[in-house]
Amino acid sequence: MRYATRDEIREVDRVAIEDYEMPGVILMENAGRGAAEVAVQMLDGTSDARVAIVCGSGNNGGDGFVVARHLHNDGVGVTVHLLARREKIGGDARINLAIIEQMQLDIRQSALGELDLSGCDLVVDAVLGTGLTGEVREPYASAIDAINDAGAPVLAIDLPSGLDVDTGEVLGRCVRAARTVTFALPKIGFTRSRGPEMTGEVTVVDIGVPRGILE
Repeated sequence: MRYATRDEIREVDRVAIEDYEMPGVILMENAGRGAAEVAVQMLDGTSDARVAIVCGSGNNGGDGFVVARHLHNDGVGVTVHLLARREKIGGDARINLAIIEQMQLDIRQSALGELDLSGCDLVVDAVLGTGLTGEVREPYASAIDAINDAGAPVLAIDLPSGLDVDTGEVLGRCVRAARTVTFALPKIGFTRSRGPEMTGEVTVVDIGVPRGILE
């Protein structure tokens, strides 16, 4: 299977949105729905399941909002932890945040206080995406620690937060995932350095990117 670098996956997104005129919100919807299906597999029929979804301010967080909607619709108890103020969230992520607000899901502004992940059966890491290049800063560093200390399996969205997508190096702090659901193509960093130990089992989800772009 072809493995993509940071620049390549960024170009895939650009071409899909600009040249093929695919709205980014459609790609986000497909990504989040696919990730939610993996989350349901991980819960494996757990009754009264509780899932904590930890979301940053970018598109990775937007994917998390989509996951929250689909899990809620499947009858799963969901808590969304925001690591950024609402006004800092824009674009396609803001659209999906507004939807789950209208659904009156349990959304907590966890950037303003301690991140409480106790009592959950699964943690979804939707904090940081493929654009990260420097060392993880607060409040994300503490959030990553809390995710790793939660005592529940972790599903990472696109890649574990804090992993360099090209080198597989840990950028100060990194989520240790039981499973990673990644989009369109697997990332080269998953095969390098500490990538394999941080990603866990990797599932690649088709988000509808035209085949010609990937080829």
